[in-house]
Amino acid sequence: MKTTENYLSEISEIRKMMQESSRFLTLSGLSGILVGIYALAGAVMADSLLFTSHIFSWLKGNNVVADLSVLAGIILSLSIITIVILTSIRVKKAGKKFWNIGSRQMLLNLSVPLLSGGLLIIVFVFKEFYEIVIPGTLVFYGLSLVNAAKFTRNEIFYLGLFQLILGIVAAILPSIGILLWALGFGLLHIIYGVLMYFRYEYSPKG
Repeated sequence: MKTTENYLSEISEIRKMMQESSRFLTLSGLSGILVGIYALAGAVMADSLLFTSHIFSWLKGNNVVADLSVLAGIILSLSIITIVILTSIRVKKAGKKFWNIGSRQMLLNLSVPLLSGGLLIIVFVFKEFYEIVIPGTLVFYGLSLVNAAKFTRNEIFYLGLFQLILGIVAAILPSIGILLWALGFGLLHIIYGVLMYFRYEYSPKG
């Protein structure tokens, strides 16, 4: 006969399985590292366009805002492609499905503040409210991560929280906005990626 401990153990296991089925737990840490590297490279190029034209002078056109928009689009596209490819590989190795309840809930909660924030930032650009762009990207990205964290790893929540803090500081100190953007999208992503990789992916046995 089953004892009370057996029943409690089974209930605990069932609860764990239900929680895991509603959360997307196979995000790629390596993709986080690469996204951070892309962001750092983008920040250096953006700084060149705005301040130090002797570096990456081939990027400079007649319209700096247009050039920065193209640069941002390239960085964003590379980041999305990298995340999708590396996460898909990890999901396949784990024998799980990429598109499930957890991933759908995570993407929905991530996309609502991200897309609405992105549209608002585009409006800011057209109205030439440029000082709002960097803190806006950090704050809305942070809100997206915090919102999506309950459907994936808890580390995402803290990554989002730090992005929010950097966004608020960037609003207070716009003169160092690019540095704070590089810290948020670059350095923090690399730290997050390394942490996720060694915590959930790395195996000494290979």
